[in-house]
Parts: sequence; structure tokens; C-alpha cells
Amino acid sequence: MNIMDMLTSGDNAAMIGQIARQFGLPEDQAKEAIGSLVPSLTRGLQHRTQEDIGVDDLIEALNVGKHDRYFDEPERLGREDTVKDGNDILGHIFGSKEVSRNVARHAGKQTGLGSSLMKKMLPVVASMVMASLGKKMLGGGGGRATRASSGGLLTSLLDSDGDGSIIDDVLGMAFKAAIR
Repeated sequence: MNIMDMLTSGDNAAMIGQIARQFGLPEDQAKEAIGSLVPSLTRGLQHRTQEDIGVDDLIEALNVGKHDRYFDEPERLGREDTVKDGNDILGHIFGSKEVSRNVARHAGKQTGLGSSLMKKMLPVVASMVMASLGKKMLGGGGGRATRASSGGLLTSLLDSDGDGSIIDDVLGMAFKAAIR
């Protein structure tokens, strides 16, 4: 199961509903908006976890970030501290505000919802992505993730084509960047 599947599964209906209310969208449009942002976030995570230190940083962020609270209390997604948390996450994933703006612009064109709305949604969706990763890797029980305990879970979550490897996904991402 990849990140997008986790976010849009029936288990997360409360989070999807919160996003819809928060941004004044019907739930199907909220799912579409989330679906347009998640691939870029996933590719950013793939890029950041190419090296061991990036994997270690992600695991540490999951251990200390308490992102799973968004599952337990979806109304937290509407809070200002969630946006701040999401912007911090975006800084780690993308490295610059310009990349975040480009992601929002692309998603706005893709969905027809506009880049301004997508720019507001992006940090909240980033928080949701970390919540999903945390829930899967920490088991929802407040445990601690380690490289050993995560096994292949991180790979499977970040593997966009489902072949068991993120290497080809990262190489595909690099190829796309090279031809732009």
C-alpha cells in the first residue's frame, strides 16, 4: 500500500472530511486535491531518503513529530500549528519555498482548483503524509520506529510503481527533471 492509498482509505474518512470542510470543498474534490499533491510529496521523500542519513532523519522525524495525532483528532488539521508543522515538513522535503510554490501551481492546474488554494492545502497535506507514515511505521501504539523495525515498510510506502524498489522511482524522477 502506498501513501496515497493510505490517505484516501476508508479509515481516513474523518481527515478527508476535515480537509473538505476546512477548504470549502466537496469530499470528492478534497480527495482529488490531496491526490494531486501527494505524488510530489512522495517524490520529495524518495529523493530525501536516497541516502542512509535521509532515512535516519525521516525515522527520527516520525519518532519525535507526534504526527499520528491528526488521525486521532482530525480537527487538528485546521489549526495554525498544523500549518506551521506542515511548512517545516515541506522545508525538509523540498528544501525551498519555490519548489513548494511550483508543486502548488502544478496541482492547481491539474485539478482546476487554483494554485492559491493548493498552496494553502500543501502544508496540511504534508502533515497528513507524515501522519500516515507515522501510523504505519509506529503501529499507532506510540512505539519508536527504527531502521530495523521499519523493514521494507518505508520502501513499500514510497514505491510509486509497486515493484518493491524505490530506486527506479528515483531514477525516473531524475530522468523527468533532466528533460525539463
